[in-house]
Amino acid sequence: MESIFSIIVWLLIGIFAGFMSGMFGIGGGSVRTPLIYASGLPLLSAFGINLLVIPFSSCIAAISHRKNIDWRFAPLVIAGGVSGTVAGSFLVGKIQTLPLAIIFLFVSLITVLGIYLDRLIPGVAKKIHPDKKIIIGGTFCLNFITAMRGGSGGSLFPPFLKLMKLDIHEAIATSLFATIFSAMAGVVIYWHRGDILLLPAISVIVGSVAGARLGSMTSLKTKSLGLEIGLSVLVLIMALIVLVKAILAG
Repeated sequence: MESIFSIIVWLLIGIFAGFMSGMFGIGGGSVRTPLIYASGLPLLSAFGINLLVIPFSSCIAAISHRKNIDWRFAPLVIAGGVSGTVAGSFLVGKIQTLPLAIIFLFVSLITVLGIYLDRLIPGVAKKIHPDKKIIIGGTFCLNFITAMRGGSGGSLFPPFLKLMKLDIHEAIATSLFATIFSAMAGVVIYWHRGDILLLPAISVIVGSVAGARLGSMTSLKTKSLGLEIGLSVLVLIMALIVLVKAILAG
């Protein structure tokens, strides 16, 4: 029987990660997974619970952002994201943590650069003409990398979609919608392996749904520049945390 204190901790973890998900269009795993792990649950359970929560929190947030979803891009992001999640989920633990963390940091830096490419290097930005292969291939690679650390790719989707010429609000909305499906693909694998613990999962889901709604309402009232800066800082901080944890674990 889990203690009331543990349940409250899981609820608070869900609220915080859900707010970040609704605010910035991320799956929330970059925030949620390390906190669940820190609460005392096994790492693979933290991965599985995180993926189980994402469809619920992302669905609530996507409903709030529904007017900004780009329906041309959404099916392509889902196709690449789902296939990347499945491939990465099967390889969890097969690759050493430190090399994976370095790759994740490198990819994070590139995707954050994509947010500001039209301002920093406008000539290069104009030459980028997104097509189906680039979007599917890009989201596959992002999800493949993040799935190997128990994520859904949502933390990197908005910067990538901004690079693909979407407005930041459209990028956030489209990412939220796509992560519903990419996370569900991973849930099937983790559930089959028995990694998902029910009571912690329910507690985090309840908190995440509430947090996602609040974060979405805040996001819709926030100016584009504020969202771009906030998303950039969050992605880089989470990438650095992953790298530091990998170094310390080694």
